[in-house]
Amino acid sequence: MPKRKHVFISHHHGDDAHVDKFAGMMKRNGHDVRNSSVRMKPANQRRVERGKVKDETIKRLLRMKMRWASTVVVLVGEKTHTRKWVNWEIEQAHKLGKRIVGVYLRGGSAVNVPQALNDYGHALVKWNPSSIEGAVEGRINRFETPGGELRQPVHSGANSQC
Repeated sequence: MPKRKHVFISHHHGDDAHVDKFAGMMKRNGHDVRNSSVRMKPANQRRVERGKVKDETIKRLLRMKMRWASTVVVLVGEKTHTRKWVNWEIEQAHKLGKRIVGVYLRGGSAVNVPQALNDYGHALVKWNPSSIEGAVEGRINRFETPGGELRQPVHSGANSQC
């Protein structure tokens, strides 16, 4: 029987295809991933970019979807660190007491790690099924480089779980 995991995947919308790859990889490894993250249709994305949706509305929706998850997974690609909503989601995850796990995408580097992930993350791993599974399940609490070498965490964050 698959292990069910409720996650919120924080990501740059340009990396949407990786959200599906993440869920597929977890499924192949015996997990039933329930993703509550927001993936906007192009028309809605344009409305947000034009300022037609209030930030408070977006925050309310994100908080609601994040509360449902046990773990927040941050997909770290080339532009992730430039997205204001990614840092906000990580900070909210911390306030909600969620486990926060970063996963490097191909092309992601240490300079692409959002500051909030450095501040509040519990683990940061390369794209490797066993590392990701261990980090999501709370068995792995290490910070890695994109190549998988250990690096020192920027903080000494709490390793609490809900």
